[in-house]
Amino acid sequence: MADPETPAANQGPVTISTSSSERAPIIYFDGASCFGHHNGAIQIELAANLLMPIGAAVRVDVVQTAHLRCSPAAALALREALDKALAMLKLGQQQPDEAIPTVKN
Repeated sequence: MADPETPAANQGPVTISTSSSERAPIIYFDGASCFGHHNGAIQIELAANLLMPIGAAVRVDVVQTAHLRCSPAAALALREALDKALAMLKLGQQQPDEAIPTVKN
């Protein structure tokens, strides 16, 4: 039986089908409003802020944008992907700006 604590990435190569990629939703969120687990499934609620004009003022409403459900192994794989993406972002922000080379004809 597979270890539920081991990410799926360690179980061999995976081929992602391209037939559904254009139909997959893009989920934007500003934070996780709550989380938990039920019957072994990880549960995370993702939320986004909506700015609602009220006269000259603005009210911020928080709405759920997604209900994330996954196995513990999938949660570990997601955490690993997020950690790697954040590391890539940090690395990109540390690189000095390159000067535009002069063009010689």
